[in-house]
Amino acid sequence: MTDPMTGEEETPRATAPPAGSTRRALVGRLSWGLADQAASSVSNFVVGIYVARSLGLAAFGVFSLAWVTYGVLLNVSRGLATDPLTVRFSGVPVASWRAAVARSSGSALGLGAALGAACLVVGLALGGRVGPAFVCLGVMLPALLLQDAWRFAFFAAGTGHKAFVNDLVWGVALVPAMVVAARVGSVAAYLLAWGASAAVAAGYGCVQSGIRPRMPEARGWLREQRDLGYRYLVENVALSGASQLRAYGLGAIVGVGSVGAVRGAELLLGPFLAVLMGLSLVTVPEAARVLRRAPHRLGAFCLLLGGGQAAAALLWGAALLLMPDRLGELALGGVWHSASRLIVPVTLSVAGAGLGTGAAAGLRALAAARRSLRCQLIASTFYVGGGLGGAALAGTVGSAWGVAAATLSASAVWWLHLRSALREHHHEPIPEVRTP
Repeated sequence: MTDPMTGEEETPRATAPPAGSTRRALVGRLSWGLADQAASSVSNFVVGIYVARSLGLAAFGVFSLAWVTYGVLLNVSRGLATDPLTVRFSGVPVASWRAAVARSSGSALGLGAALGAACLVVGLALGGRVGPAFVCLGVMLPALLLQDAWRFAFFAAGTGHKAFVNDLVWGVALVPAMVVAARVGSVAAYLLAWGASAAVAAGYGCVQSGIRPRMPEARGWLREQRDLGYRYLVENVALSGASQLRAYGLGAIVGVGSVGAVRGAELLLGPFLAVLMGLSLVTVPEAARVLRRAPHRLGAFCLLLGGGQAAAALLWGAALLLMPDRLGELALGGVWHSASRLIVPVTLSVAGAGLGTGAAAGLRALAAARRSLRCQLIASTFYVGGGLGGAALAGTVGSAWGVAAATLSASAVWWLHLRSALREHHHEPIPEVRTP
């Protein structure tokens, strides 16, 4: 019997599928993954460029603080609600997938409501220029987290084209929302526009999947997945929390304008940063499939994945160095002058992170949560130490070079742990899929 969601057999085949067929299916899923990430990266890039040109360096720094905070909260949701979904429910029978998605998406929605309320309280307490940004983020957080949960769900089912369409809907909805926000001309208006367009895509995800998020079952999902979820929570928060600490520390040491300069440089590498942020949408499900079908190929798969990303980031960074100042000013406006000095170290940071994510995907597929948590804590410590130490020594440029050195060092740690985990797994049975 054929699974209508994945196109694969719900019951095991008596014989393995032809190698060519398996390879074509893999290429197809990865192609949709790349297309989805391209849609996401273009959307994020356009939003960042539009806001940077409209608001100027200081206001863009405030917007960037809210954006970084969103990244932290997004990773809380991923760690608890959707990362376990991609590890344990990728390529499973459709009935198991649907039941798991209803609970994981309900968990993401519930987490969005709880974390959004916390953002509201913090924003009201802060006041000033930063407070309204956090209030608006809190209002829109449930929709933002639910939209991200649908993407995880579709990739777990092997239907990446639905994730691509969902991101495309978000991008289309952004256009009129940003036009309206531009008339207001405030950080709060742009955040509300960004979140409102995400709400459109989140609602469309319910239509695409035919699944209603089950918030009342969130507690049961979190309890059943706690062996992975809590470790992934700490791991993800360590990753995004390190970025937030670096941003806040950089703002305190050098000034809010320096946060805008770093964000501007990151926007220039936007396509690859967006791929890294959502990498687990594609790579963890695929690595899990490789592990089930050909465990001995997992290491090579991860190396190809990480090495390809690192090489692409280096090529893009080299192209940015050749970009005329006129084009840079057209893209970033007044942010360009400060951001252009950071292109080389930020490029090296992204290349190092890309190489490391290949190993991280392998550890996730192996369900080696203890090892991946250890790696992420080490990497986060390197990141904060390098970013803030560099800022204290040499300002914004020193912070960028400190992060570059930290990211490259952390990548080596990830690969050493993947090597050890593959050796440990060699004689162990493949973990069974848990059904709700």
